[in-house]
Amino acid sequence: MNKTKLLYSAGIVSTAALTLVACGKGNSTAKNENAKTASKFPQSVPVKKTKKGGTLKYAIMTDTPFTGIFSDELSTTAIDSSVAEPGEEELFDTDDNFKITNKGPATMKLDRKAKTITIKIKKGVKWSDGKQVNAKDVEYPYEILANKATKAQRYSNQFEEIVGMKEYHNGKSKTISGIEMPEGPDGLTVILHFKEMKPGMVYSGNGYYWEYAAPYHYLKDIPFEKLQSSDQIRKKPLYFGPYKVQKLVRGQSVTWVPNKYYWRGQPKLDKVVSQVISQNSISQAIKSHKFDIAQVVNSQWNEVKDTKGVNFVAQIPLGYHYIGFRVGKWNAKAGKNVMNSKAKMNNQALRQAMTYAINIDEVDQHYTSGLSFRVPTLIPAQFGDYFDKKAKGYTYNLKKANQILDKAGYKKKGQWRVQPNGKPLTIKFLAMTGSSIQSPTVQNYIQQWKKIGIKVKLVGGRLTEFNSFYDKLGHDDPQVDMFLAAWSLASEPSPASLYGETSQMNYSRFATPENNKLLQEIDSQKSFDHTYRVKKFHEWQKYMNKKAYVVPVDNSYKVIAVNNKVTGYSTKPSDNSNGHQLWYKIGFIK
Repeated sequence: MNKTKLLYSAGIVSTAALTLVACGKGNSTAKNENAKTASKFPQSVPVKKTKKGGTLKYAIMTDTPFTGIFSDELSTTAIDSSVAEPGEEELFDTDDNFKITNKGPATMKLDRKAKTITIKIKKGVKWSDGKQVNAKDVEYPYEILANKATKAQRYSNQFEEIVGMKEYHNGKSKTISGIEMPEGPDGLTVILHFKEMKPGMVYSGNGYYWEYAAPYHYLKDIPFEKLQSSDQIRKKPLYFGPYKVQKLVRGQSVTWVPNKYYWRGQPKLDKVVSQVISQNSISQAIKSHKFDIAQVVNSQWNEVKDTKGVNFVAQIPLGYHYIGFRVGKWNAKAGKNVMNSKAKMNNQALRQAMTYAINIDEVDQHYTSGLSFRVPTLIPAQFGDYFDKKAKGYTYNLKKANQILDKAGYKKKGQWRVQPNGKPLTIKFLAMTGSSIQSPTVQNYIQQWKKIGIKVKLVGGRLTEFNSFYDKLGHDDPQVDMFLAAWSLASEPSPASLYGETSQMNYSRFATPENNKLLQEIDSQKSFDHTYRVKKFHEWQKYMNKKAYVVPVDNSYKVIAVNNKVTGYSTKPSDNSNGHQLWYKIGFIK
């Protein structure tokens, strides 16, 4: 599992749409056995002697072209991150608990008393054009993130714990005063000065400082407003990971060749080809050995499970699918989410009732080969005691849904309910395209809402393509009342960057004093006391479940089919620095 994937400050949009179908009868015993099988899969393929050379084909499962924003600061989709894996590398490695180690391209030293973090880049860590990664390359991403001209969605108020970051973001300062380069821009040391130290700072994905570098020498002449569309980002990106871009077919494929300057040593393969393939075609591709590494579509597990010549590895990713109810808008000038008291979905009873009406357990048990499962809170169980194991979430209960609506004044007029003010109620639902079973899944949910008298219609009358889906969310399309989306989470569990008042990726646009207070407490000085932080995490989960602005749906086993002639592939956190150590180690068996 990649420890941060996209969501550094927060979370990242998952590449895979929900693998669900409409309800009916099924062989639940056999499919529950599949879940047991997946839980026993190893996290890595067998380690064997590796030969030099070969071309490895890597499947990028998506039903839409990738956007091709090859910048950690500006990209927001896990698809782009997956495409970039062979070349991309973070500054830090971690152990299996996601704690930062000093084994990666840079070291990190935290001084709680001085309120500083000192980052030192190792000599010999070079961009693929041969230039040493330097202090300015570590500082420059903060400018990209915070300069409003870039429109970087990953900026949040968590970064404002760095001294001077807020002033730079608001255009009151031309530099970020709290980022010190004691040896100068060409040196190897950066000191970050904070207003307050946070308990998660020793873990990757904490959101308070950036863990990537950007090639300043390569990008410095591009105006911030043109950075995202520039050739340096879209066509000829520069990385310091094991591979570099040789050829790019926009939206479809990237061919990678070894970075001869790679600091860990020469990678094993001659080429890696990252190639897009649709979810509906992936099973046949696995069976015909079209790719050397490919993710299984869980609903199609039975089609591929007996394939010869592959090793299956599995994990439960840090992430979940969720339903979001739109209750406000993003105010770009103020840099925060602003709720609208008159928003259609700004009624707690309506949100709760609609959540009780969907039959997640039934759908997952019978129609995803037992490989998907309902999650009760927005903090996954992989986060240990931060996860509230007492939380039940919204279990299917039509009777309760109807009672809540009746009590709240959503009376029935014929087949459909009307709003408490007597006006008709139609809810516009945004859901993205996916595998062949995505449409019947969404239609199943719409039928469930019909059972409680709530009229729900798809935005545009159909499922929305991935890139358009997130464009509509990011720009607060007025057609959208609710949506079905997904996060791939960072490995430090703080939810501030996903659901904070100043997070652009808080697509529901809710912002309440209670939520602000709980998020602040989770990341406060008091939370250096683990027991206190656990308590606040549990309080936040209860609050979010009650308010139901964002409702968790489910998560799934991620099963990967790997050619049994490939060695070095692993999903363990310690084997991944957003995928880079993994790609350095990967090769074909001698």
